[in-house]
Amino acid sequence: MVKVNDKFSALNGTLTDPRTRRYLVPKKIVLTKGDVTNTETLLQEKTNQITLDPGHGCVLKNHPFKPHAAILVDFGIEFPGSMRLMVWNVKGKHGRANILVRFGESVSEAMTPIRKNNTTNDHAIRDRIINVGFLSSTETNESGYRFAYIELLEPNGIVEFKAIQGVFTYLDLEYKGSFKCNDEKINRIWDTAAYTAHVNMQEYLWDGIKRDRLVWIGDMHTEVRSILATFGNHDVIRRSLDLVRDETPVGKWMNGMSSYSIWWLLIHNDLYRTTGDIAYLTEQKEYLTGLLDILADCVDENGVEHMPPDRFIDWPNRYNDPAVHAGLQGLLKMALDDGAELLEILGENTVADKCAAAAKRMYNHVPDCNGSKQAASLLILSEIGDAQKLNDEVITPGGAENYSTFFGYYLLAAKALAGDLTGALRDMKEYWGGMLDMGATTFWEDFHTSWLENAAPIDQPVPKGKIDIHGAYGDFCYKNFRHSLCHGWASGPCPFLTFYVLGIKCLAHNIYRITPDLGDLEWAEGTYPTSHGIIKVSARKVNGETVVDIDAPDEIVVLTE
Repeated sequence: MVKVNDKFSALNGTLTDPRTRRYLVPKKIVLTKGDVTNTETLLQEKTNQITLDPGHGCVLKNHPFKPHAAILVDFGIEFPGSMRLMVWNVKGKHGRANILVRFGESVSEAMTPIRKNNTTNDHAIRDRIINVGFLSSTETNESGYRFAYIELLEPNGIVEFKAIQGVFTYLDLEYKGSFKCNDEKINRIWDTAAYTAHVNMQEYLWDGIKRDRLVWIGDMHTEVRSILATFGNHDVIRRSLDLVRDETPVGKWMNGMSSYSIWWLLIHNDLYRTTGDIAYLTEQKEYLTGLLDILADCVDENGVEHMPPDRFIDWPNRYNDPAVHAGLQGLLKMALDDGAELLEILGENTVADKCAAAAKRMYNHVPDCNGSKQAASLLILSEIGDAQKLNDEVITPGGAENYSTFFGYYLLAAKALAGDLTGALRDMKEYWGGMLDMGATTFWEDFHTSWLENAAPIDQPVPKGKIDIHGAYGDFCYKNFRHSLCHGWASGPCPFLTFYVLGIKCLAHNIYRITPDLGDLEWAEGTYPTSHGIIKVSARKVNGETVVDIDAPDEIVVLTE
């Protein structure tokens, strides 16, 4: 078969786009300004070809000394992609018209001009003027959005739209993993968390579809666990791991933060356990050995971590130095444990023994968390701290307040390990459920439950006397409208519910321990994709006892204790 590159030598590029495009129809007209007619036609699906059939589209018309005609549409769900404007008629200078297009993850963001209240065009243009013409189809740049504001700028101009389409760009994947229980809010949380991770699976694995269209290795750890629980192994994980490895020589720190090189290592451990891909792990041998040799030297003779700058666990603890130390103590211990395991598999026993010895010394130093729930979670997960004591004294007080979306998975997992799965479910519903109550269709870069007081949902104009939850809050690099409302690191409930409620724990690529814990749920069921097929688990309370049913592929060894 002759391929296009064989016929045309100028087509010499080898890169292709693995993503799919789907055209979305607005679900709702949020508001109009000025002279706008036939808006209902925008809610009807149309063909993608412009036609010689004008006269019944949505018309925006400007008049002298009157406000510009404008329309704000709601596509019903946040998504990554562009927008396509199909234009039948135009009245303007030289048969063209200038139109302002402004994307928003909330209604208020879509209504706010650039540079006001920290709106930016960082990473993806969200506010621009484009030129449209007669019988044209014009596509914008890609961004991440749910709402779009379109304003006719042409004096005395007219534009008639055949359609305004959202162009959804995504990897077309089957949701092989699933979770359902008797609590519908928890079901919505799992689904939303899985979708949040999914839409950040682009050509590489991003952290945000509006802002942070970058490969942040630390942020990827939760995302990878969400992907493994929902879709199974996917090469977007390897592409992203290799991208950052190749731009970060051993001795430097990934994304400029020492902890992020640790997260890279932990992802590799998860990936090898799940897939058993020794060939891919072997490709990392030289880098892993060099990195772990350095990390083991970051533990002194008393078992105290001395990780170099930039010392970071998450943004809310940025200036809480004792918490950062406690968190890094736990995180480094986890890395040395997992690293020793990987190096033994690769036959690098000298550095493996060095890591194991350093990890063992770290039990001798249990730092104070200084009130940080995030640091406490890492001390629990690393087994350095007393799980029940840290949960009771640090994590549980105040419920979900002072959670962070980045550390959501680790906080919930720590509570489960402390024997408080019911408390974890309560906090999850309060925290991620609070975002859903505000109209979220993806989970946010950051959130505090205190933001809920007197706040307006993101899917409506902010009424007088209410607080704009998107425009009023945020901190550090995510203040006001720069705040991302779709961040992959916030997908933690997805793997948490799969790994701790369904109790599916991968010990090796063909060995799983399955021990469901329902907490105060009546029943839960779900599926988990493996390299050998789908594991199905259901658990139900019957007369005070939990009855469990497991269906696993023959190649899988299932342990139930």
